[in-house]
Amino acid sequence: MGDNLTRILRREGYRCSSTTEARKAVELLQAQRPDLLLTDLNPPETGGRELLGQAHGIDPALPVIMITAVSTIESAVTAVKHGAFDYLPRDFSADQLRVSVARALRERTLQVENRNLRARLEATFRFEALLGRSAAMARVFELVRKAARSDASILVTGESGTGKELVARAVHANSPRAAGPFVPVDCASLPEPLLESELFGHEKGAVTGAVRARPGSMESAHRGTLFLDEVGELPRGLQARLVRTLQERPARRVGGHALVDVDVRVVAATTRDLRAAAAKRDFRGDLFYRIDVIGIELPPLREREGDVRLLAHAFLERFGRGRLRAIDDDALAALERYRWPGNVRELQNMIERACALADGDRVRRGDLPDYVVDGASAGPGAAEDGAITAAARAAGKGLALKDAREHWMSVLEASYLGDLLAGHEGNISAAAKTAGIDRKTFHRLLNKHRLKSRPRGGRQGGETATAAPVSARDVIRR
Repeated sequence: MGDNLTRILRREGYRCSSTTEARKAVELLQAQRPDLLLTDLNPPETGGRELLGQAHGIDPALPVIMITAVSTIESAVTAVKHGAFDYLPRDFSADQLRVSVARALRERTLQVENRNLRARLEATFRFEALLGRSAAMARVFELVRKAARSDASILVTGESGTGKELVARAVHANSPRAAGPFVPVDCASLPEPLLESELFGHEKGAVTGAVRARPGSMESAHRGTLFLDEVGELPRGLQARLVRTLQERPARRVGGHALVDVDVRVVAATTRDLRAAAAKRDFRGDLFYRIDVIGIELPPLREREGDVRLLAHAFLERFGRGRLRAIDDDALAALERYRWPGNVRELQNMIERACALADGDRVRRGDLPDYVVDGASAGPGAAEDGAITAAARAAGKGLALKDAREHWMSVLEASYLGDLLAGHEGNISAAAKTAGIDRKTFHRLLNKHRLKSRPRGGRQGGETATAAPVSARDVIRR
């Protein structure tokens, strides 16, 4: 029967692979990713239901045509009940086969087109969310445009809430892989055994609770983009396995032996300095250089001149639901003074909150939190003269654990820099030496936290300085 099937289908122009062994069939499904499976309702070695389950474990949308010994209503119901798209009697004619295969492949095409349409619509929305007119974001947009047309791996860096996943989706949506899937994986949210299963999949019984085989994200992202969020949190053992997979491309499920060819583009994101981590051997250097072919660094919101106002109005349009039409000037001024430790995500949440609380047709100053209205410079750079302000504490209360950890580490870093400068009477070279870093790095950290260098005693050249926070308004207006 198999030879007859293959002969008819090849005559119609289809590319076919055939086997009489269920085990070999599963290997072919994993390796070749076909558009259609034809199988006997009761193949040798395993039942048709089990084979169909394995096939749908590899590709949940794969249409299956089952061939039954007799053409009866009961056999048809059995085939469909098992998940088959269609069934044929064992004495099928060539015309019956042609019609059934054509219908199945038509259905397959519609499924793929619908999935791709949904992905494009979602990606378009996500790309629209990448708003900005600042010079800093103009550089990001240009780099995204250029990076999208290549197939190189990308590492997106930036503080939490700056929009790293939005950049990854924008790259995918504007790339030759846009018709394929975009599969995100949060590397910081799962323990190592579950993360390994999430990335590489598992066979039945390979891990606790694995009642059936499951493809991993590497397989699911085939011919698309795999987004590794917080890649810096990958356990060391998984870093090694990921390097091997990215180098050689075949993937193997946990507990499995078959190798599966995967064609994925990797876009990774992190809030960590992975170059420094690799230098200290806290992160595998070979993995860093594998994923950092193109680097895209996202600026924090406090460094995006003019973008707070633009984004605030965009979020007002989204959350105002037609009821709210404007944001008062004094409310906008307060938003522009604030330092945004949570970046765009925090601004989005704040505007959503203000829209929920606002009366009338506009957001007013009183609809914003007190620490924003009072002109607080909470967040990175909030430390003044080494003191952690109440505003910084207030800002930290509304953040998730991961964001709060980053927020407080940044606040403490700014406080440390301020104390260090004060202890050395503003001498940057001496402060940098105590910190164990060079002057260039020390200056970069001062700029990061908006700690302005001011010459003391009439000296010029910046060798001696005092730490003074610069507000967002100072940055915008100068």
